[in-house]
Amino acid sequence: VQLQASGGGLVQAGGSLRLSCAAAGRTFRKNAMGWFRQAPGKEREFVAAITWTFAVPSYADSVKGRFTISRDSVQNTVFLQMNSLKPEDTAVYYCASARGSTTQVTPSAYVYWGQGTLVTVSS
Repeated sequence: VQLQASGGGLVQAGGSLRLSCAAAGRTFRKNAMGWFRQAPGKEREFVAAITWTFAVPSYADSVKGRFTISRDSVQNTVFLQMNSLKPEDTAVYYCASARGSTTQVTPSAYVYWGQGTLVTVSS
């Protein structure tokens, strides 16, 4: 499975960005997909995940109500719409494909990772 993340950039607090993760490979379609982020000096943390078949989402408490994860099964792409961005959202964002079909919050539950895309939110 190959994952290509894009869409990061510099935005002011309160602004929006949409991240995309294009997936390729014949085995990922039954697996959940997730977004994680890692700020400088901090551990990688869960942001959101979605099941592939029924598109059931899950979110970290810190982003609930502001971020929306979705997937396009035709384009084989997962999106993360980020609204009302805060400076503390600044991080490198990674998409990942889980080992199984259910959403997971720990990085160890994910097998394949994209290269990361940097999101910087200025105050």
